[in-house]
Amino acid sequence: MKTSIVIISKDEPLLADTLATLHDRSENRVDEVIVVDSSSGRLDAIRTAHPWVEWIDFVQPTGVRVTIAHQRNEGVLHSRGDIVVFIDCGCIPQSGWLARLLAPIINDDESVTCGPATAQGTNVYGGSRWAADDVKYVDKAPTINLAFQRSAYDAVGGFDERFEYGSDIDFTWRLISAGFRLRWVGDAVVEHEWGTVRRQARRAYAYGAASARLYRKHPRKIIPSLRSNPVPLVYPLFLLGLPITAKYRAYPLLALVPLWRNRRADAPLLVVADHVVHGAGVLAEITGLRT
Repeated sequence: MKTSIVIISKDEPLLADTLATLHDRSENRVDEVIVVDSSSGRLDAIRTAHPWVEWIDFVQPTGVRVTIAHQRNEGVLHSRGDIVVFIDCGCIPQSGWLARLLAPIINDDESVTCGPATAQGTNVYGGSRWAADDVKYVDKAPTINLAFQRSAYDAVGGFDERFEYGSDIDFTWRLISAGFRLRWVGDAVVEHEWGTVRRQARRAYAYGAASARLYRKHPRKIIPSLRSNPVPLVYPLFLLGLPITAKYRAYPLLALVPLWRNRRADAPLLVVADHVVHGAGVLAEITGLRT
């Protein structure tokens, strides 16, 4: 089987670290690495430094603000691999990452595999494992560390370009609906730098809006998803209740509950703040305030 690694770039200099690691580790031998770049030439120095990479200059379509899903589809369209692997800009794969991620596809006839992304620096994501080590299959997966057979991609029609954010979760939900399983590979690890607190906040808002869009498209996912992650429901309700602070001044103290529950996190205050911003994104999308 031929393997293609696809990386989409929005103008991230940390792409250089990812490519250098992929190139230096002999176990990460693949047939091709494709970068779908929308930086309009701002990353040309990285392109020049890595001539072994197939570089696609992506032109943003008229009227499209966020092109993540478009770039993902473009990368798969230009790939020649029977297996396509996605990893994010700035991710540093640990030793043996690719071999472990691909093993269930090559040896166990699986169609889709995914692994964890450990976090660097102060962040709200903890270990970003989103599954226990003893879990065999998961119910969703982002493209930060994802591999799939090309036939699985073709079966569901790729990434939905109507999404700005969340198209990867939509993609894996549709894979499951089509009968595919998401095999969890807990030892296929990448490390990721999540950026500044400000960037994490912007991401939380966008992810909140994405949650609302995802549940609008997949209403059957609402109850099971909220059981495992109530953030997209609890925090919008909390924000909607803030006006009653005029009468019940202790109302904001409800935030102490999640603060206590997250007390063992690296940055509990940051986690709760992230959830509040996430809730604001949900409300903005539902009310149409986010354009």
